Amino acid sequence: MALYRRGDQGEPVRDIQDRLSALGFGTDPDASGEFGPATEAAVRQFQEAQRLASDGLIGRETWRTLVDAGFVLGDRQLYYRMPMLHGDDVAELQRNLNAIGFDAGDVDGIFGPDTLRALLDFQHNRQMAEDGISGPAVIGELSLMSRETSKMGRHEIRERAWLASLPSTLAGHRIFIDPFCRSVDEAQTAWIAGVAAASRLRDLGAHPITSRSSDTRPAERLRALHANESAVDIVVALASPATDTPGIYSFSSPLSHSAAGLAIARGLSSALGLEPQGRVMPILRETRAPAVVIATTPLDAELGRLAIDSLERWLGSQAAERARR
Repeated sequence: MALYRRGDQGEPVRDIQDRLSALGFGTDPDASGEFGPATEAAVRQFQEAQRLASDGLIGRETWRTLVDAGFVLGDRQLYYRMPMLHGDDVAELQRNLNAIGFDAGDVDGIFGPDTLRALLDFQHNRQMAEDGISGPAVIGELSLMSRETSKMGRHEIRERAWLASLPSTLAGHRIFIDPFCRSVDEAQTAWIAGVAAASRLRDLGAHPITSRSSDTRPAERLRALHANESAVDIVVALASPATDTPGIYSFSSPLSHSAAGLAIARGLSSALGLEPQGRVMPILRETRAPAVVIATTPLDAELGRLAIDSLERWLGSQAAERARR
């Protein structure tokens, strides 16, 4: 989609302002349809609240998140379709199902097969029509059950189990290396870092899987799908910060976060000199394996090798700590 920024005018800007205002991010005193300083400030505030790069620009991810945030559970019927429904109402449905023991998978706001299975299981358990549609009856029953019981969702249990049984080494494990490619320059430099990371993984006895070739630039969602289809154990992405803050990103939204991803980010932070930060990005949100994005400059071979060596040392330190307990 088009990129909207300060100085733009027109109906699309008016729509952006209306959506921001409805979510509590006012754009006054900017005139309706004029992307001025107040609108830019509102966009930045929204991005910070949603764990996006706070650059004041309306690009693809910010627009998608802005639309998603406008949906409240109950506003519309939710069901499985292609393309899949997404929104904050889907995330709330997932969170509610997980909280009462029906495994909807990660709280990613995408109504996929896992969410459908959990909803059908819920309807069967409550002797409701098993149509896989979340409407008023399902929401009402969820509300009743949520008041009766609440427990850790299975996706959280899986992540805690993963953390409790971390391998002591990368040897034998499938590691997905994702060199970002949002621009020609990023594609070239991230590829250099990615090749070095993959080479170091092979030295350590691991099985690296690269998200793309040197001369291609597939979309981030396609790379996330590749990681899932490859059944990898960990995802390590290498990216330029661009308009964002340098750091090690792991998945975090207002409704959910990846405990495993955060643990990896914290484990690498000292060695790489980067702070862990929560972000909503396709490679973090849509991959099943724990994932981190190392966003820094320069993206070079030294960084690629250091990232893998740091991950190997962190795994070893976690194993040693468990042995001492």
